[in-house]
Amino acid sequence: MSEVLYDAVKVPFGNAPVAPLGIIALPGTEEIGEKINQYLMAWRDAPAEENSDFVAYPGKDTDSFLLSIKCPRFGTGEGKGLLDQSVRGYDVYIISDVTARQIKYKMYGETVLTSPDDHYANLKRVIAAIGGKAYRITVIMPFLYESRQHRRVSRESMDCALMLQELTHMGVENIITFDAHDPRVQNAIPLTGFENIMPTYQVLKALLRTHSDMKLDKEHMMIVSPDEGAISRNIYYSTVLGLDLGMFYKRRDYSKVVDGRNQIIAHDYMGASVKGKDVLVADDIISSGESMLDLLKDLRRRKVGRVFMTATFCFFTNGYKAFDEAYKKGYLGGVIGTNLCYLPPELRQKEWFIEADMSKYMSFIIATLNHDHSLDKLLNPHARIKALLERYKANQQ
Repeated sequence: MSEVLYDAVKVPFGNAPVAPLGIIALPGTEEIGEKINQYLMAWRDAPAEENSDFVAYPGKDTDSFLLSIKCPRFGTGEGKGLLDQSVRGYDVYIISDVTARQIKYKMYGETVLTSPDDHYANLKRVIAAIGGKAYRITVIMPFLYESRQHRRVSRESMDCALMLQELTHMGVENIITFDAHDPRVQNAIPLTGFENIMPTYQVLKALLRTHSDMKLDKEHMMIVSPDEGAISRNIYYSTVLGLDLGMFYKRRDYSKVVDGRNQIIAHDYMGASVKGKDVLVADDIISSGESMLDLLKDLRRRKVGRVFMTATFCFFTNGYKAFDEAYKKGYLGGVIGTNLCYLPPELRQKEWFIEADMSKYMSFIIATLNHDHSLDKLLNPHARIKALLERYKANQQ
């Protein structure tokens, strides 16, 4: 049985793929799609004795696993999905970033930003263009469309659940997402494959790569959850790192709604003292960043050391100015974000921003599923994190 080494975990490819592999990178995902293709092509082109089973299937001589598609628009803003080649019998993986705000199109002569609704419509158009001819369709949607509208509180829509059911009805067999706002939304499609994957290992790897002076012990570092909703991911960080955990509780004014949400009155902290310690704060999304900045100010009043923030999806809808100022004042140690969503060039150039590249991990997920193997070893990063920490501490000695 041939194997491919993935950091501390060996991923076996012990049988031929279930079908020829095809990857569709929808508009806005071209960069990460190309990275994934490069990894897969490199593994395919490895010496036969290393990956003989990985390459022994129809279509192995293709120049690229990326399939060519187009999503043109009419002058009224209507669109369609086009495939430039046949995908009959292919194991198709469609990558969709519904937050890719860099994509624009013309409507009535005006330049229009592609909204999450437009990106989701493009996904459905491409699935419709496939027309049921593929062997299997898997949708990789890192940021789950409408994932913040995941439950019904009053007379309101349940957009995320409706989206999942619609994709299932269109023939999608598997949906892969990352750090879902509430993974329980998968209950809307109990008979469809749904994987919610956490980027914990890649985030820690990026942080430790850029900061070699961190002391990973209870006397010098803590994990702090920004609110009760993020407690589970922060518990995981504190457990694998062996650090104490603190938490902020957001007190809200439930008597009125502003911009669709109840305003935060105060952040109340619960936990051990953070005085003089480095702190890691993990959340799924940095949207405007206001709550993170408020939390940062509160931690500074408690005489914290450096504060590192991590979010799987970094949007910064209100810009970067406040984060620039916090970094210059020494309040902010850094922000770790993944490339699972669009990262503007100006963000990547910020001294305080640390990018966690997820393309290799996604490549292994695709290759593993294409060979019909279990994702168990890839979904549980504990062994890789342990090996990473051992290497990091050894280099400090």
